[in-house]
Amino acid sequence: MVIKAKENNVLLRPHFKTHQSAKVAEWFKEYGVECITVSSVKMAEYFANHGWKDITIAFPANILEWKEINTLANSINVNIVVESIESILFLESKLTSPVGVYIKVDTGYGRTGINADDFETILNLLKRLKNSKNLIFIGYLCHAGHTYNTSSIAEIEKINKLAKEQLLALKTFMASEFPLAEISFGDTPSCSILNDFSDYHELRPGNFVFYDLTQHSIGSCKLEDIAVALAVPVVAKHPKRNEIIVHGGAVHLSKDSLKDKDGNTYYGIAVKLNGNKWDVNKKIGTVVKVSQEHGIIKVEDHILKEVQIGDLIAILPIHSCLTANLMKEYQTTDGENISMMI
Repeated sequence: MVIKAKENNVLLRPHFKTHQSAKVAEWFKEYGVECITVSSVKMAEYFANHGWKDITIAFPANILEWKEINTLANSINVNIVVESIESILFLESKLTSPVGVYIKVDTGYGRTGINADDFETILNLLKRLKNSKNLIFIGYLCHAGHTYNTSSIAEIEKINKLAKEQLLALKTFMASEFPLAEISFGDTPSCSILNDFSDYHELRPGNFVFYDLTQHSIGSCKLEDIAVALAVPVVAKHPKRNEIIVHGGAVHLSKDSLKDKDGNTYYGIAVKLNGNKWDVNKKIGTVVKVSQEHGIIKVEDHILKEVQIGDLIAILPIHSCLTANLMKEYQTTDGENISMMI
């Protein structure tokens, strides 16, 4: 990602909500990363306390946290995201330190943000920001999250092309009043698969630090690129159903799921675990059901004989961000424990 950003002459501002770890964050510094993205004020405080000085909170600003935002802005460069007049007016009346501001733009994901072609609403926000003392307008921020629902590189290219066209049209329309407005773009599928980001100012991928089965299904990574797995103990076997039961359910993996080529839902893929290392080429079975604590893995006859109660096996997660957040700690393949934000 660092190389790709340099080749496109854009800033890499990786999203740290995937790993949420000061130790993992240090690995990014080794590659020259100085600016980061987070998803909450609490997360911004955590990384600020660990030496990060340029942080974007890429989530619509929670105006109830204005005091915390103000405290952060007193000591670091902090950027927030807005999409309403109400938020701008409230924060303008409360903040006493300069805070960078992005307008959240929706280019088709449909989660939140102002529609990219709603120039009137965006212009009204810009008029308010132009006269603000402590809200410093930076540009437009977009997350093309609908790339996660694609099944081909062509679809990702189409989504990215449309997003770029919409954002550039918006920038051009407002250029006379805001000629220096920047474009902040981020999603791991686009940033992993595509190469041309020359029209953006910064990229904000996050999941790429670990990847997961969702990214593999999209084509963002190879199976062996997935850098986290959940170690779980086998607690029961049911030969008549060709199932093994593990202590690893929704509170560990979440209930995010994918569908296989036959349309069957699954919640992870179990592979063999040797010590602290797993082997993606030695598949044990598919997690076909999760309840709060239980995981049910469908296996073939020979696997049922090989796997014993008490064995530890590894599950590749559907969504590494959620699994990491639920577990709150890592152990490296070398046996080192790595803490996370609590």
